[in-house]
Amino acid sequence: MKILKTSDIEAKERSGGLFKGRVTVQPVLDSDDSALRTNLINFDQGSVNVFHVHDFDQVLYVTAGEGIIATETEEIRIGPGDFVVIPAGEKHWHGATPNSAFSHIAISIRGKTSF
Repeated sequence: MKILKTSDIEAKERSGGLFKGRVTVQPVLDSDDSALRTNLINFDQGSVNVFHVHDFDQVLYVTAGEGIIATETEEIRIGPGDFVVIPAGEKHWHGATPNSAFSHIAISIRGKTSF
């Protein structure tokens, strides 16, 4: 068993490619010896990712701020306490609203993301 404090997990800045704006990722569980991936992802106000598709199911749990989860046909506002279940193969994007920073925990297995 391992107990982790988010304040002890290094935040790695990500920009370009999948992300538009300033985004940091704190890898909670992302080692090569585990099939499970869990990351705390923090979006600055107005920062988002681009449309993308995973070949695995993904679960997002919103921890702070106001965000948007979108498919090609709809945009939905989400907030703290919300779970989002994204099935493999569904084209989507998510991120912060123009007026709020946004954080979520992303849980998935290892796989491929295309954008």
